[in-house]
Amino acid sequence: MGDKLRLAVGIMGNASSLLLYAAPILTFSRVIRKKSIEEFSCIPYIVALSNCLLYTWYGLPVVSYKWENFPVITINGLGIILELSFIFIYLWFAPTRGKIKAGGITTIVIVIFSVTALISTFLFHDHHHRKVLVGTIGLVASVAMYAAPLVVVKRVIVTKSVEFMPFYLSFFSFMASVLWLAYGLLSHDLLLASPNLVGLPLGLLQLGLYCKYRKREIIEEEPCKWDLEQNNNQEKPKHMQLVTNENINGKC
Repeated sequence: MGDKLRLAVGIMGNASSLLLYAAPILTFSRVIRKKSIEEFSCIPYIVALSNCLLYTWYGLPVVSYKWENFPVITINGLGIILELSFIFIYLWFAPTRGKIKAGGITTIVIVIFSVTALISTFLFHDHHHRKVLVGTIGLVASVAMYAAPLVVVKRVIVTKSVEFMPFYLSFFSFMASVLWLAYGLLSHDLLLASPNLVGLPLGLLQLGLYCKYRKREIIEEEPCKWDLEQNNNQEKPKHMQLVTNENINGKC
């Protein structure tokens, strides 16, 4: 019963993580359409790539015992493909300075992963120590992934706009944290559960900010629309305005 429940939670965790990794598709379709990265940051996608690389390696039989963490491999392997696609699109449309910065950080991430994989393979000869090494570094990467969207929190607070903090990225981040926390606890694997203890409150914070400033945007849109209608009415000749008013009075 315990194994079936763990597998079920792992499948739901895979679904939520898939939606989390796929959420930026809307963002990058906008980037492609406008041929500009605008104010979007590449940091969250690079950090997510780091997380996916480390946890794919963590789930493989080299580190874990046989295929005990197969759900971890499948979703993070797919995440690697998606995050690399997003980073490539970002680099394609970014200005030169943005290309250098994003390319440099991506290179550092790949080097750290490669060194971790080599050390865990050749310096440690049992699953326990390999899991401790890769899981500890993965813990840091996972916390960074959940915290990465906070890069734009300052912009959200200053501009009072959530335009560059996509809702679905925050929502699915929260859902993934809940489910993978449950999976880690059911597996008695604190290295899988621990990052989500941080991801959970960070996801709630992002959702709270979105709700707060999203409501403000909706309230501010209505006066703008009314002002636009008034300006359009003022630009009409006087006889047109009178006709409009008479029609309105007649209908009333």
